Amino acid sequence: MNKLELARQIAATADVSTPESSVVLYSISYQPTDSNKRAALKYIAENRNSFTLDNTICGRQLMALNLETGNNNPDAELLKIWAVASRRFILAASGNITAFVENADRRSTFVTVELPLILQNDKIKLINGIDKFEFAHQFLQ
Repeated sequence: MNKLELARQIAATADVSTPESSVVLYSISYQPTDSNKRAALKYIAENRNSFTLDNTICGRQLMALNLETGNNNPDAELLKIWAVASRRFILAASGNITAFVENADRRSTFVTVELPLILQNDKIKLINGIDKFEFAHQFLQ
């Protein structure tokens, strides 16, 4: 099994579970900097019961394969793999989501995968303490 096949299997099956109100998202795809990721990591360091996808078993296994997408011109195949994991991560989430998504690009995983699933997930009510539909409005115009 090659590295991408292994990554696809990990994204589709490895554990993405987190406690209620512990999910932290960030968006860096197509951004000039990784400032949203840095802010999310700072938040997690200060809030030990918080998790990005990267901190789940699934994310750690993908990261161990050196499959980060980066922020400038993300590789399309890697984006697909992370999108599978992100989808599962959001479907398993509940409670309040903390999101570092300033200037999230419309092509980003946050806007194309995570946000629509957050809106469909009845177990998630708030993003950054705001009603999820109200929060989403800024990205769905």
